[in-house]
Amino acid sequence: MRADRVFAYGATAGLIGDRILGDPRRGHPVAAFGRAAAGVERALWRDDRFRGALHTLVCAGGAAAVGVLGARAVRTRPAAVRIALTAAATWAVVGGTSLGREARTIGASLASGDVAAARERLPHLCGRDPQALDGQQMARAVVESVAENTSDAVVGALVWGAVAGVPGLLAFRAVNTLDAMVGHKSPRHLRYGWASARLDDVAGWPGARLTALAAVLAGPDRRGAVRAWRADAARHPSPNAGPVEASFAGALGVRLGGTLAYGGRVEHRAVLNGGAGRPVEVADIERAVRLSRNVTWLALGACVAARSLVSAISGGSRVSEVARTSRTRKERP
Repeated sequence: MRADRVFAYGATAGLIGDRILGDPRRGHPVAAFGRAAAGVERALWRDDRFRGALHTLVCAGGAAAVGVLGARAVRTRPAAVRIALTAAATWAVVGGTSLGREARTIGASLASGDVAAARERLPHLCGRDPQALDGQQMARAVVESVAENTSDAVVGALVWGAVAGVPGLLAFRAVNTLDAMVGHKSPRHLRYGWASARLDDVAGWPGARLTALAAVLAGPDRRGAVRAWRADAARHPSPNAGPVEASFAGALGVRLGGTLAYGGRVEHRAVLNGGAGRPVEVADIERAVRLSRNVTWLALGACVAARSLVSAISGGSRVSEVARTSRTRKERP
């Protein structure tokens, strides 16, 4: 079976598995990677970029190597085995169902007026300081996190899975996890996490644009999504979160961005879709989760189609080359 079909069947099965099972409470492969990466950091940490780059190389390179070894181990096995490996890798690296569950849990607490429970749960979803947020601000934080993590935890992995199979899936998730662990601008990681942050920007670029495009196509307000993406994406400090959050804001007709707090540090970010959007309401959390799910399936379809197209083109080129070689041999005296 061709590699593009293995990816198509395996990635679809992996997403269905995530939809049914979500993330395991114990023994999650990403959590195991995080513990290993933390151990590498303890061994390597110095307040300089070179040590941080070495940390990124060891951890992300190790994840990619595991993927390469796994893919080679099943290369000559039946197609069902290769599909199963792709499905398992996809399920391990995507987190769309858990993202939706956490968002809905916080939304339910806010809807019932239990702001304390929402504050307690918010750190499971994002790094905001919950004590600095009221109910409306927490709802906005949840919608922003759903948008950004749709790209980081789902679509970006699918893009790299389409490009490089199982190694691409594992490597992208490793890079994204490293960025979450050391890529922020804390005093400890300002220099040490620089390489992880920059690599995540590069790796996340195509997935972020595909997420934004899918939000335009799947959202209830396509024109609003396009308008907000074009007008406001570049105003966000992150080159990848900007298009995603702006397109979600426009698609849902809400305002995102503004003042927020991370670990006692206050940031004043540009407002996204400020001219046409309204303040986020608790009900918008459910709308964002539904949009995220629709974006996921659209992105899968796009990745499968692109992988199949590339395979068909490269296969046609090989057939043409074989035909030319055969004619040349026949024409020789």
